[in-house]
Amino acid sequence: MKTSISVRGFVPALCLSLITSGAMAQMPQRTPTPNDTLKSPKVMDDKRVSIQIYAPKASEVTVGGDFNPTNKPISLTKNDQGVWSTTTGPLRPDYYTYTLMVDGVRTMDPKNAVIKQGISSLENVMVVPGAETAFEDNKTVPHGEVRDVWYSSSSLNMMRRMHVYTPPGYEKGNTKYPVFYLLHGAGDDDSGWNSIGRAGFILDNLIAAGQAKPMIVVMPNGSMPMPPQTGMPNTQVMNNIRAMFANDFLKDVMPYVEKTYRTLPNRENRALAGLSMGGFQTLDVTLTRPELFDYVGVFSSGFFGASIDEAETKYAKALNDPSFNKNKKLFWIGIGKDDFVMDANKKTLALLDKHQIKYQYKESSGGHTWINWRQYLNEYAPMLFR
Repeated sequence: MKTSISVRGFVPALCLSLITSGAMAQMPQRTPTPNDTLKSPKVMDDKRVSIQIYAPKASEVTVGGDFNPTNKPISLTKNDQGVWSTTTGPLRPDYYTYTLMVDGVRTMDPKNAVIKQGISSLENVMVVPGAETAFEDNKTVPHGEVRDVWYSSSSLNMMRRMHVYTPPGYEKGNTKYPVFYLLHGAGDDDSGWNSIGRAGFILDNLIAAGQAKPMIVVMPNGSMPMPPQTGMPNTQVMNNIRAMFANDFLKDVMPYVEKTYRTLPNRENRALAGLSMGGFQTLDVTLTRPELFDYVGVFSSGFFGASIDEAETKYAKALNDPSFNKNKKLFWIGIGKDDFVMDANKKTLALLDKHQIKYQYKESSGGHTWINWRQYLNEYAPMLFR
């Protein structure tokens, strides 16, 4: 009995293999480079960090970020293989952002895929692990959910996005929750507090430890569309932008949240806080509509861009209201001693003191950075809704 072997389909495949092999043999072989095995950032056991980039044709490379308290760019050194590098630290365990400049061009670290997004820029993120980061780490605890939520802003006539955190168990129950509105700073968008701010993880850890009450956290986009250049004074432009945010927040964001989520819609169960620009927005909303929030937090901010005389006039009704203090369960202000807005902060405190507005004040180390703002959130959230 003869056995027959079919070669149908085999011959074309064999030919294709031979053709491909021949073509590959004729192609120039790629020369390996140090970039193939380069790692950046590289965190060492002693908490020093090496940042590297392969740029053999560059003539100057620097790096800047909030890991450097001087805020001055650090020069990288080039070796004979075209790798630029610098080692900094040791650093206190925390989450840091940094950006490279290659021959004057802002450049992301191509070996680091972890980024922070702003409204017009990106930054790399690196973590130096340690016990100090425990409050903001992704732990094995029940986790809430952070949603990207799109809503129609009638005041801005456009679709807008916000991030909304719901606590663990929200989807499975019918409980109503207090709401904490958390505002970002200039240059960022509504993703800031959830990404580099690590708000979701901070709230998860606090709630799991019984240190904070379960709450909904709303992180709206406080960066407004820039108005067309009309030649009007800069002060008027800033006032218009301030009004744009207030209208969107009060007429669109808050109504949408209270309609869509299971909230406790009263002042005793509402909190508002913000950093830098968001702190200014918090002051504006609080002193314009003091009846809305019993809990207020201002991080690294003040009446910058506006004179104290202007603020005293604009918010005269609230500042001179004898019931203002009675209707605020918490008015918390925090800032780093090296923060560049310290002068505005001190003038704002003086204005509040003049009108006998009561507040709690924390002056920490450091400057105008997320390193402080995450700590402030971790301290502020446990005081809410008590």
